[in-house]
Amino acid sequence: MTLEIRPARIEDAEAISRLMGQLTGHEVSPQTMEERIKLVSTSVVDSLYVCHEDQNVIGVLGFRIRENLEESSRYGEISVIVVDENVRRRGVGRLLMEFAERLAVGKGCIGTWLVSGFGRKEEAHRFYQDLGYQITGYRFVKRFGGQD
Repeated sequence: MTLEIRPARIEDAEAISRLMGQLTGHEVSPQTMEERIKLVSTSVVDSLYVCHEDQNVIGVLGFRIRENLEESSRYGEISVIVVDENVRRRGVGRLLMEFAERLAVGKGCIGTWLVSGFGRKEEAHRFYQDLGYQITGYRFVKRFGGQD
């Protein structure tokens, strides 16, 4: 298996939308992903990458720089990571996480962090912990005005 990671392109929108559907459990349209890819391409803190095998997109990584104001440092945030359910446990997720860590080091970050939901808690959380990540808290969310 020859895997490569590169920045996401507009032509990846359909494949990324399929993977985001696997992550979120609901449909994310290719048009929505095109808009997100365009938005990220103009951001100074966000980036989006795909992992592909023989030009087939099998993984997505969202990466963001987060300034840590209370101690004047920065972290790399893994804002999205998803691997196609048909190729999980073949090293794609580990490759994407290592790539994110190299990005963070290259941008002067003191570490990386991510938020993970409870949907695949046993599998995903164990994976992150096996890579050396520690559970340090909870995320609290309040939604406004009919947003799901």
